[in-house]
Amino acid sequence: MALKLFNTDTLHNNRLAWIDYTRGIAIILVVYRHVFEGISRTGTPTADVSYLEHANILFYSFRMPLFFILSGLFVGRSLGKRTVEKLVATKFNILLYPYFLWSILQVTLQLALSNYVNADRSLADYGYILFFPRHIDQFWYLYALFNVSVLYIFTRQKLKLHIWQQLVLGAAMYFLSSYFSQQHIDLGFVSDILHYYLFFALGDLVSGRVLDERNFSYFASWKTCLLLLPFFVAGQVYFLQTNLSRNDNMYVETWQPLLFALIAITGCAFMCILSFLLQRYNTLKVLRVVGYHSLYIYVSHVLVASAVRMVLMKALGITSVPLLLALGLVAAIIIPMMIYNVAMQCGAWWLYSLERPAARKEKLLVQNG
Repeated sequence: MALKLFNTDTLHNNRLAWIDYTRGIAIILVVYRHVFEGISRTGTPTADVSYLEHANILFYSFRMPLFFILSGLFVGRSLGKRTVEKLVATKFNILLYPYFLWSILQVTLQLALSNYVNADRSLADYGYILFFPRHIDQFWYLYALFNVSVLYIFTRQKLKLHIWQQLVLGAAMYFLSSYFSQQHIDLGFVSDILHYYLFFALGDLVSGRVLDERNFSYFASWKTCLLLLPFFVAGQVYFLQTNLSRNDNMYVETWQPLLFALIAITGCAFMCILSFLLQRYNTLKVLRVVGYHSLYIYVSHVLVASAVRMVLMKALGITSVPLLLALGLVAAIIIPMMIYNVAMQCGAWWLYSLERPAARKEKLLVQNG
């Protein structure tokens, strides 16, 4: 039987196509940042392509909050179908398990290939996996999403906090995280819980409206898009210019947390509106496929990007930053999707989850409507 390299089932059975469109956009922006920074760490000059660095800064203003908002959209629906215990177990299977598996794999490979990669690893990095996930490249997100999800589920179901109480709690945690950042206090994984809880709660807040098909015509409207566009552009321009003037890509997020939250929320809203428009016109379907595979791209794209970069630079002698970025970006998106689909057909589903594919697919369909 021939292997199927790409799963396009989402094009036929996913009613909420805009969700996968949005995830597709978000994961491409994530991969862009990591591929570009990987090239920069090799010492390759990037001064002549400052526009690529500027794009890297802009994308940072909303891409990670977007993932947490999208996850928060479905917490109420999930709790309506499963008990707290079963939902937490699901989160462990699809988030925490691949976090540990792939972060250990990546650190091990980076240690074994230390003479060829630009990551500076030691045995201490295995300890960072548990306590300081930000030291393990991109993987911190999976750990943070699991922790935020479980804490939110607990406060929602066990403590019976109303959504407005959740927002107040999230805002307090968010500003507290900024204070710790300003004081250069690293709380490890706790910092990410404090920082992103608010965005998860915002997803739960708006879920009733954005998941209601009766409102889709409003969201998939050029009028709505054009009304939001000036605010999106103004926020992005401010974010870029302020960070550049301070020579600190994290300046707005750290020292102007209220403005960062507004810029991030506006950016997330604009990306969602674009996704609704893409759903309306049923175009750029490749984004839906990429969005469907976003988690699988996330766990392996840094490994793929590093391998491709080494081949391009050391074997082929390519030094053009735009070319390295373009080829690395395409490879770091396509190859992880291919690896995932081949793994599924070869029975290696355990690389991505403790749940077998049939059960996971059923839950995905329920989650996306």
